[in-house]
Amino acid sequence: MSTANPEKAPRMRPIPSFIFASRWLQLPLYLGLIAAQGVYVFHFWVELVHLLEAAFGSQTALQALINSIGYKSDVAITSLNETIIMLVVLALIDVVMISNLLIMVIIGGYETFVSRMDLEGHRDQPEWLSHVNASVLKVKLGTAIIGISSIHLLKTFINAANYDEKVLIAQTAIHITFLLSAIAIAYTDTLMTRPESTPH
Repeated sequence: MSTANPEKAPRMRPIPSFIFASRWLQLPLYLGLIAAQGVYVFHFWVELVHLLEAAFGSQTALQALINSIGYKSDVAITSLNETIIMLVVLALIDVVMISNLLIMVIIGGYETFVSRMDLEGHRDQPEWLSHVNASVLKVKLGTAIIGISSIHLLKTFINAANYDEKVLIAQTAIHITFLLSAIAIAYTDTLMTRPESTPH
C-alpha cells in the first residue's frame, strides 16, 4: 500500500494558482531598483574622484563639488576647506545610506512578497533577514529613512547660510514627522506582536 508524501504540497486550483503566481510581476520592480542602485554607485564614485582630484589642486573638480553641494561663499574658493569636505563626505554617506535602504527593500521585499531565497546557512546572510516580515521591514525602513533625513538635515544646517529660514524650518518639521511616524509604526508593531495574557 502506498502512503502519501506529507511534505508534498497539495495541488492548487487554476485560479488560485494564477493569482499566487502574479507575485512575480514584482520582479521587474526589484530589478529596476538594482539598476537604480547601480546609478547610485556610479554617482558615489564620480563624487569621490572629484574630491580626490580637488584635494590635489584640480580647480575643475573643486568647482564640480561646489556646484553639486550647492555651496556659496562671499569670497572666491580656490581650494578645499573644512566645510566643503564635510558637505561632500555627508553627501557620500547619504548615498551609502540610501544604497543600504535599497538593499533592504530589494532583498527583504523579494524574500517577503515574491519568493524565498534559500539563504539559510549562508555565511553572508543578513542577520535581519532570518526573521523578516512585512512589519519588521516597515520598522527597518522607517529607521533607515530617519537616518537619511538626519544626514540631509545636518547638511542643511552646515550650509545654513545658503538656505532660507523657511527651508530650515520645513526640513526640521519633516524630520520630526519621520521620527514620530517611525515611533508610531514601531509601537503599533509591538502591540500587534505582544502575546496575549492568559487568564489565571
